[in-house]
Amino acid sequence: MGLHAQRNSQEGLHDPMITLSGQNAAFLANMGVKAEGWRRLPADASPRRYYRNSETPFGPALLMVTGAEAPEFKAYVQIGRHLENLGLSAPQIYAEDASLGLALIEDFGDQTYTKLLNDGWDEAALYELAIDMLATLHEHPKATGVVAPFYDMEPLIKETNLLSEWFAPEARRDANLATFGAQYEALWRDTLSDVAARQDTLVLRDFHVDNLILLNDRSGAACCGLLDFQDGLIGSFAYDVMSLTQDARRDLSDGLESHLLQRYFNLRPELDQKSFLQDFYILAAQRHAKVAGIFVRLSRRDGKDTYLKHIPRVLRLLDRALHAAGLDELKEFLDTSLPGWRDFKPAIKPKGANNF
Repeated sequence: MGLHAQRNSQEGLHDPMITLSGQNAAFLANMGVKAEGWRRLPADASPRRYYRNSETPFGPALLMVTGAEAPEFKAYVQIGRHLENLGLSAPQIYAEDASLGLALIEDFGDQTYTKLLNDGWDEAALYELAIDMLATLHEHPKATGVVAPFYDMEPLIKETNLLSEWFAPEARRDANLATFGAQYEALWRDTLSDVAARQDTLVLRDFHVDNLILLNDRSGAACCGLLDFQDGLIGSFAYDVMSLTQDARRDLSDGLESHLLQRYFNLRPELDQKSFLQDFYILAAQRHAKVAGIFVRLSRRDGKDTYLKHIPRVLRLLDRALHAAGLDELKEFLDTSLPGWRDFKPAIKPKGANNF
């Protein structure tokens, strides 16, 4: 989650202009950019901050502030430039200082997929462009030619455990969480053994409509602008296709997911479709389990309750993925240990209430 939330609407465009100060102003001055005329963009689920200025010597630009020596900063710069080298559209980086966690980057504007879909644009056409972009990335012989960790067992398990750490205590307060967590993790380690070995491509990880933007002045796959990729890892072809088509935040039109999968297969006829789909549904279950935990954590730890409204959709997707992947043992474990989990809706707690 990153630039996407700042660009979902025109919100913030008419906020008062501010003058940046301190190290932000000094960083800009070194690039010949004035400290005046910036607008702070609305915050999202990430700790990053963004400021916009439509009139810099580089054209419209954003100042990205991540904090000194933020670990994601180096990854953002490396992966962003790598995507550009592959002919894809990540924001150009005009200047960066890793010691300060500051970067002056290209501003792609406000035509995010989320905004366009809300404005009534052709849903299928936008999603097809995103699928075409993924196929282009996945076919590129240098897609994995960037320094990035593998999306192997440990990161997959760490994410999956967010359900046992945050969602499970809400769903069943009398559960023995230590026992639940150990059994849950063991089942997942067995389930993920094959897909954890994949080193197919660069996985962008949060590939969904909030993080995509239409760039009409470009051609082909480059028309699909990428806004959030600093958490990229090397893993399965299936992950980003799944992330796009099984969105935790919105329902796709009936039949669109299968249409997009077929489009991807048509673009990549060399793939073993059966193996791909097995990875797809296992990773779908893994992601939805993770997101169920994240959305509860955002509420309980960070006070961001708006994400709770998506929990029912996430649980429906998790149930569907468990069935499609044939994960009967894992599904039975959840049914026994967290009875009624499919219908659970975390309540929004009063400010100042204890977490659990």
